[in-house]
Amino acid sequence: MAPFELICPAGTPAALRAAVDAGADAVYAGFRDETNARNFPGLNFSREEMAEGIRYARARGRMLFVAINTYPAAGRVEPWRRAVDDAARLGADAVILADLGLLDYAARTHPGLRLHLSVQASASNAEAVRFYREAFGVRRVVLPRVLTVADIRGLVAGTDVETEVFVFGGMCPMAEGRCTLSSYATGRSPNRQGVCSPAEHVRYEERGEDLVSRLGGFTINRFAAGEPAGYPTLCKGRFAAAGKASYLFEEPTSLNALPLLPALHEAGVKALKIEGRQRGKAYVAAVVSAYRRAIDGFARTGRVDDPGLDAGLDGAVEGGRDTAGAYRRSWR
Repeated sequence: MAPFELICPAGTPAALRAAVDAGADAVYAGFRDETNARNFPGLNFSREEMAEGIRYARARGRMLFVAINTYPAAGRVEPWRRAVDDAARLGADAVILADLGLLDYAARTHPGLRLHLSVQASASNAEAVRFYREAFGVRRVVLPRVLTVADIRGLVAGTDVETEVFVFGGMCPMAEGRCTLSSYATGRSPNRQGVCSPAEHVRYEERGEDLVSRLGGFTINRFAAGEPAGYPTLCKGRFAAAGKASYLFEEPTSLNALPLLPALHEAGVKALKIEGRQRGKAYVAAVVSAYRRAIDGFARTGRVDDPGLDAGLDGAVEGGRDTAGAYRRSWR
């Protein structure tokens, strides 16, 4: 039996097929509307596409989880309830929810539907996780990316809820309100409308020999000639403060917890999650394949020592760099 479930992203039907074919145990995807936190043009699934995705996964012994992980607008909860109803009707293996009211609705209306708690809920201790278990019957919690391995071990010991942790991709903690920065600059944020730094607000301008990226009315970064220019999100912007230009909130780098698989297994983690529903099928295939090999190798030997794994991930990391993030919190 594999030591972990491998949970993989799909922003399109092609990415879903790529994830399943590359070895995902489960794929997570969202409907094409504001009910999921990756609500970008050209991404996500119609109801018909989701039904076909479920059939494709199930025919190969895999699962599909539907992410309904934004917070409903006050007085306009129907789109979110309809998403839960449709996920249940289509036969999703689980729904990933964050909002308390929506969790209550799903638990009462679809008692047989498996509920997973989204990272957007920021449940980061055993007391919070037990609350969601007792109040709504939540079976699994996706932990925020702010915990050390020791923190996770203590949380697992204090609850009987399955834990799922991110191991590769974007570093967004979603725990301290930074998504509000996008709302401040553009009127839209991942937590509410499912959009971070919407493309229609993005501008690139040449200023002398430099390239400047802007979001709304804000300058986010300045790149020298030949320097890679990233997408302008406020939390990954470079700002001048105290006489120094630096990344104040988060550097453009990717989480990669591949070396920590033995420690996460010892801590009692049930599932490993790859981030990237906004990425293409080539990214999905490469990252899922590498993690599938790592998990299977760890199951056989108890080690993660395949020298080809890192090479397979090099082209997928943001900014050409990766980090173990808070799992190895060296500043403590």
